[in-house]
Amino acid sequence: MTSVSPVEHNKEEYSFVYGDEAVSYEVVRKPHLEGKKRKITIKVHPSCEVVVTSPEDATCENIHQAVMKRAKWVYDALKGFREHLEYVQAKHYVSGEMQFYLGRRYVLKVVEDEDSFASVKMTRGKLLVTLSQSNAEKSARVKQQVRSWYKARAECIFQERLSALLPQVDWVKSLPNFRVLSMTKQWGSCSASGNLMLNPHLVKAPKECIDYVILHELCHIAEHNHSEKFWRLLTSVMPNWKEVKARLDSMAELYLNE
Repeated sequence: MTSVSPVEHNKEEYSFVYGDEAVSYEVVRKPHLEGKKRKITIKVHPSCEVVVTSPEDATCENIHQAVMKRAKWVYDALKGFREHLEYVQAKHYVSGEMQFYLGRRYVLKVVEDEDSFASVKMTRGKLLVTLSQSNAEKSARVKQQVRSWYKARAECIFQERLSALLPQVDWVKSLPNFRVLSMTKQWGSCSASGNLMLNPHLVKAPKECIDYVILHELCHIAEHNHSEKFWRLLTSVMPNWKEVKARLDSMAELYLNE
């Protein structure tokens, strides 16, 4: 499963005070790998969640000390993400709003034309929505047309990328079935039978990000959890997946915003 916010576990939460702010963080404990020492690591997600990964036998005091050593970095990262989130405002589906497609920005333009069919198309840097008639539900109708357009484009692009990526994953013998479904917490998932579910909002991201999510889910056909073996498999087919994931994470709120 490729999550928008990749925290999936029972929560162990603590907090610390920096300046005049109380900062909460969540601890994820993981077992030691044979012959390898696991360190305490800290990650601040674009959603402003602070997640600390530690060895399963680490004491709360040791974890807290590690967090306090990086308290300023955590605070600064949170401040940066919050400033970014200020730009994420609810859409009203009127001309001039920003839309995304394959990593590029397009300006929404709404046109009412009684002599035309309702349609959505891209033209000259704009996402042009044509309404065949005007009524009080104009915004809702534009939203529905845009959502339907994104879903149709997602089905086409995901099919194309699945076909292109299949030769890289020799453990998958035939093109897997997939379904496009809007999700708020996941970019994709893979069932036990190998069927994929992909978020249509993902089509707003660059193709490399789409490839990352698809490859992530295809790796789950071979490895059903996020084990070390899974991450090694993903690295073998996309060596730079961490950079690509970070790029997708940094834009998640904008891509998911409706």
